[in-house]
Amino acid sequence: MEVVTIFGVFAVILVGIAATGIRIVPQAKVMVVERLGKFYKTASSGLNFLIPLVDAPRAIEMRTGNRVMRSNLVDLREQVMGFDTVQVITHDNVNMEVGSVIYYQIVEPAKALYQIENLALAIEQLTMTNLRNIMGGLTLDQTLTSRETVNTKLRIVLDEATEKWGVKVTRVELREIEPPQAIKAAMAKQMTAERERRAEVTKAEGDKSAAILQAEGEKISRILRAEAERDAEVARAEGHKRATMLQAEGKAEATRLVFEAIHTGRATPEVLALRYMETLQELGKGDNKMFVPYEATATLGAVAALKEVFTQTGEATRPAPAPARSAASLSAQAIARNAKVPEHATLPGGTPAAAPRRQRPALDSQDD
Repeated sequence: MEVVTIFGVFAVILVGIAATGIRIVPQAKVMVVERLGKFYKTASSGLNFLIPLVDAPRAIEMRTGNRVMRSNLVDLREQVMGFDTVQVITHDNVNMEVGSVIYYQIVEPAKALYQIENLALAIEQLTMTNLRNIMGGLTLDQTLTSRETVNTKLRIVLDEATEKWGVKVTRVELREIEPPQAIKAAMAKQMTAERERRAEVTKAEGDKSAAILQAEGEKISRILRAEAERDAEVARAEGHKRATMLQAEGKAEATRLVFEAIHTGRATPEVLALRYMETLQELGKGDNKMFVPYEATATLGAVAALKEVFTQTGEATRPAPAPARSAASLSAQAIARNAKVPEHATLPGGTPAAAPRRQRPALDSQDD
């Protein structure tokens, strides 16, 4: 009975020891296994069997600031680590506080355990020292405007330094940059002045553009107005030309019709005389007009001839060369000759007209 009890106790102890060799590793994590204190293998995710009292997991210690974390599992996921602000001095001797954030991933767990004592602390200190070095080579304006350059330089330096630790630095970001209060005030004034300058420049460019557009608009307006006036003048000239041509054509047509009517109808002298009288009446209309009929020129010519006769009789005692006939006497004679009524002319009613009495020519000189 005592022997059975002893075997039972040993069996329970063996089962307990065997149970300690069964390890389950979660996804995205691994376990570094040591056999008799020496690196043996890296247990992947899932069910793993370890030899009790021979195989043992190696714990990894992660310390951030004053906080220490110890675990038997190594996380292969990308880790993020944020640092408090640190004092840095720029190239132009400006003190400022800079905070940063880095993203890293353990790609070789064995190196992360055996190549460095405290991986997190090493990354933190390495980041701070390299951040001071990079910011010390830049001026204040460069640190404020070249964050991407600082991030790239810092990531390259950290990636090269942590490669032998089995760590890959994927990204580095400057979280904040805090210049001194005096620098902030000066920057605010500079920003205000710069904005006012930009506003003035923008206003001046706007006024310039407006003036240019207004001048171009006036130029185009004047050109269009001149073209419109030219087209209007051309149109008026064409219209006047057309109207003059139509009027001339109308007068020519009217004259042709009148001429044809006269020749076709064989107008008598009485009809012509009647039209002559009507025309004289039309011409005599209106104020401040003196009308002298065409037949009165013969009478005026005769009076002028008598005047010349009396003048020559009074000067007969004085010898003088025979004067030339005056224009009035010649005109009177010509009118008297042209005033004859044709012998074939007839009066209204068919009665032949009597031949007019032949006027005696005026005495123009002594030889007549």
